[in-house]
Amino acid sequence: MSSSVALDPPAIELDLPDPEQDDISTMEFLARLEQAWALCDRFDLQTEIWRGRILRAVRDREKRGGEGRGAGFLQWLREREISKTRAYALIQLADSAENLLAEGMLEESSVNQFSKRAFMETTQAVPEVQMMISEAANEGQEITRKQVRRLTDEFTSATSPLLPEEIRQRTQENLLPPKVVAPLVRELAKLPELQQEDLRRALREEPELDCIKDVTSTARWISKTTEASEAVRAFQQGELNLEKAMHEAQRLDALGLLADAVSQAQSLEASVLKLHTAWRRLGGLQERLWVESGSSTPYLRDVLGALQSLSGATLRVSLGELAGGKRVRLQLVEEAPDQLEPPPLT
Repeated sequence: MSSSVALDPPAIELDLPDPEQDDISTMEFLARLEQAWALCDRFDLQTEIWRGRILRAVRDREKRGGEGRGAGFLQWLREREISKTRAYALIQLADSAENLLAEGMLEESSVNQFSKRAFMETTQAVPEVQMMISEAANEGQEITRKQVRRLTDEFTSATSPLLPEEIRQRTQENLLPPKVVAPLVRELAKLPELQQEDLRRALREEPELDCIKDVTSTARWISKTTEASEAVRAFQQGELNLEKAMHEAQRLDALGLLADAVSQAQSLEASVLKLHTAWRRLGGLQERLWVESGSSTPYLRDVLGALQSLSGATLRVSLGELAGGKRVRLQLVEEAPDQLEPPPLT
């Protein structure tokens, strides 16, 4: 795609109110600042789209003329202190903008009606929502992120096949708020079909607002527990039926507690792995320094002696003044997998 770029664009000028001006109300002062901020946001969007086009041109040029390894493109990014992640995000933004324009939904001049975040939300929305937003922008309406999210929630709540017909119908009749139903759809999408059907059954029996909130929380806890459990190594030591365990916790109205417990277990194991890595590295460094030092370095030996409380098999760590000066004592013992035994239940 060939595009022309003005080499000397006019400088952006904004009429900001004087903070020292007494004859202007606070409401008017903030309104004028909000208007100026919105102009900057739209200017920023145009800049981001053009940056994405520039980066795409650099990348595609190298693919055409080089070996396709991307070394020249990465060098170009390094020279301008742009991360690879941000570069590809800008390229994706440029692609999305051109897709909206190419499909005829959005006019070129209508891009100025969007804030940056509103445009990003629009590019990620379903085609039906993109069409509605584009029509509003083409008519001269200013598009905000809140407006895009509202339309997305309304469309999702009224059309999603993950919802039972009773919920979709009541949403279309404005008996249920889309801002409450839409999160339910997002949580249901994370679950397998069998668990979705169990929750849909509850929604059919009671298609009311309180039930929707309860089912949304239940779906969130199930997905949170399932996702965290996949990383918990303690669960790999025996044959556990997590699904039945979640059913039992749900029966006790303790599914949220189980989700938090599994999440904390994942966090604790990750912390232990980091602790073990740091402990091994500190022990190696302390040993090397001990070999290099001697009687001529008494102060260095004192430092290494103090580190012994952290690099040995038994660690003693102060919890600080907030914990009353208490210390935690940990003993690290490396064992082979076949030596590990589950701790006794007390």
